[in-house]
Amino acid sequence: MFKKILIANRGEIALRIQRACREMGIKAVVVYSEADRDAKYVRLAEEAVCIGPAASSLSYLNMPAIISTAEVTDAEAIHPGYGFLSENADFAERVQQSGFVFIGPTPESIRLMGDKVSAKQAMIKAGVPCVPGSEGALPEDPKEIIKIARTVGYPVIIKAAGGGGGRGMRVVHTEAALVNAVQMTRTEAGAAFGNPQVYMEKFLENPRHVEIQILADEHKNAVWLGERDCSMQRRHQKIIEEAPAPGIPRRVIEKIGDRCAAACKKMGYRGAGTFEFLFENGEFYFIEMNTRVQVEHPVTELVTGIDIVQMQIRVAAGEKLPFLQRQIEMRGHAIECRINAEDAYKFTPSPGRITMWHPPGGPGVRVDSHAYTNYYVPPNYDSMIGKIIVHGDTREQALARMRTALSEMVVEGIQTNIPLHRELMADAKFIQGGTSIHYLEHWMSEHTR
Repeated sequence: MFKKILIANRGEIALRIQRACREMGIKAVVVYSEADRDAKYVRLAEEAVCIGPAASSLSYLNMPAIISTAEVTDAEAIHPGYGFLSENADFAERVQQSGFVFIGPTPESIRLMGDKVSAKQAMIKAGVPCVPGSEGALPEDPKEIIKIARTVGYPVIIKAAGGGGGRGMRVVHTEAALVNAVQMTRTEAGAAFGNPQVYMEKFLENPRHVEIQILADEHKNAVWLGERDCSMQRRHQKIIEEAPAPGIPRRVIEKIGDRCAAACKKMGYRGAGTFEFLFENGEFYFIEMNTRVQVEHPVTELVTGIDIVQMQIRVAAGEKLPFLQRQIEMRGHAIECRINAEDAYKFTPSPGRITMWHPPGGPGVRVDSHAYTNYYVPPNYDSMIGKIIVHGDTREQALARMRTALSEMVVEGIQTNIPLHRELMADAKFIQGGTSIHYLEHWMSEHTR
């Protein structure tokens, strides 16, 4: 096992990894930007190194600074968390070439799954169902593009092969708008991701977003840890996640879970990963795989009792998974609300000083956050400042616990999206379960006129 790990991230995930290391008796080195000097994980660190100014391009995305920090602090491995460099194959490669262990998949796996076209082709080979669409990247010839769209059927969605985070996609409802939409998405993709390739998929009208969490080791063992429903989204960004997904029969989930684990074995995948699907009319359609720990990993931890971050570390150190598929049990129900420093209804960021921070407590309540009273939320990064996660024996109990937790949570000095979460936890359709990925957008347009 590693004696020392460098955490190449910030915010709540840096603290989460730090806690996992502490529990395992591993020393942790944290890196931070000048804007994060007073963050909780920096104050709690045994070793903390400033790697640059506030701009992430000069700090958290600065590969040489991170690797040289690992060298001078005698770290043996680097944990990238999520976001930033976590799915950057070049970074994973440079970490390995510099003599450190990258706590994540191999650079080859990251490249394969990071390109949405090659990822889809790999899934088709592995027998994982995909959204109907183009076989690979779209050709240059407009006539061929029109022919593909007619085969797929309108509406279609044009997506950037190297895209992510809800960017680089365009829905097309008519043939007249198709070729122009393809060109615009290509231009955007080239500018944003350095890869102008785009592909086409059938645009599903009312799907849910359901994902499968997997863990795999380098000894060809792979398991899936149940599913999560992440359909409560705005602008393709998740805000509420839960496990298990309400209303989907277990046999349907088990079938897709087993296929995901089999695909990992086939690919020689190592580490934690998430297969993301659209689910409509009883069918699963693969959209992408995230080759890292997810923001919403705690709901899976609460229903399975498995520490995903510790498993990432153990697998990276060469250990075998300590359990078989049949030993994994799902117990109860968990819900996560992402707490963002932003206007609850307009979503405009609200950085600034937190004058009062009072997190909730009680049975089955977990709060993952780097914030505290008098903490200054910098304007330079993502607006998420924490997560409230609850667990109950039933979904009804989990909902009741989340309502109680949200009523206890006090954040003053900045705006947060807590009022929105309080309303959604009382919404009849959400309580019923099984809302689509478009539900929140429609709900917002009705409630904020």
